[in-house]
Amino acid sequence: VQLQASGGGLVQAGGSLRLSCTSSRTVSNYNMGWFRQAPGKEREFVAHINWDGRITYYGDSVSGRFTVSRDNGQNTVYLQMNSLKPEDTAVYYCAKQSLHASGWIRDFEYDYWGQGTLVTVSS
Repeated sequence: VQLQASGGGLVQAGGSLRLSCTSSRTVSNYNMGWFRQAPGKEREFVAHINWDGRITYYGDSVSGRFTVSRDNGQNTVYLQMNSLKPEDTAVYYCAKQSLHASGWIRDFEYDYWGQGTLVTVSS
């Protein structure tokens, strides 16, 4: 499974961006996640969505501002980011959850990763 994240860019604080994660193969049977990594920091859980989109989870720092969704017909997972803050600046990664995973917050629960897309939020 090859994942391609896109949609990053430069935005002012308070603005919005929508990230996309497109797969080379169908991901309709897989749970997916978004993580981010800021310079000098560890990778951080952002959001998780189950295979049919009915169940979602969010990291505390983005809950209420970000929304994860998916279109299985397009093999695409989205991350809508609103009310962006400078501290949201990071490289954002999408990932496929491992079939053997017992959770969704830690990055080792995911086995395929996209290359990342940079989001920069200016103050």
